[in-house]
Amino acid sequence: MERVPMTRQGAEALKVTIAYLKGEKRHKIVATIEEARAHGDLSENAEYHAAKEEQGMNEARVKDLEDKIARAQIIDPASITSDKIVFGATVRLLDMNEETEIIYQIVGVDEADIEHGKISITSPISRALIGKEEGDVAAVQAPRGEREYEIQSIEYI
Repeated sequence: MERVPMTRQGAEALKVTIAYLKGEKRHKIVATIEEARAHGDLSENAEYHAAKEEQGMNEARVKDLEDKIARAQIIDPASITSDKIVFGATVRLLDMNEETEIIYQIVGVDEADIEHGKISITSPISRALIGKEEGDVAAVQAPRGEREYEIQSIEYI
């Protein structure tokens, strides 16, 4: 059974999502099914079939998230002491192509949110950064060509 790395915050966010899907979302779908069922002939009732499909997708999502929580390997970045970049690191980078500074935290796949500076451990940038130290340069193959990032600092918070 493959472990799923995630931060404590990521695991808590998944639990909140599961609670929503099993509670409020499930009740809304059931109400929609009941309403569609009241319209009569189910064989030609598009609303009924759409609601049943949504119900199936919701239940599949619940099972997927529950499986990930069951296999979670919770990692507390604050407990890590390393000079190298590993999972959970918050890194300050200098984009050498644009001369701009970027801050990313390397997190689990389900917690990634680029708008909030959280990148997946499986992303090309993360893969290029893992194992590097302050002062190193990481080359990342991007759609618009190779990008280079100089590592300014590494923190585990």
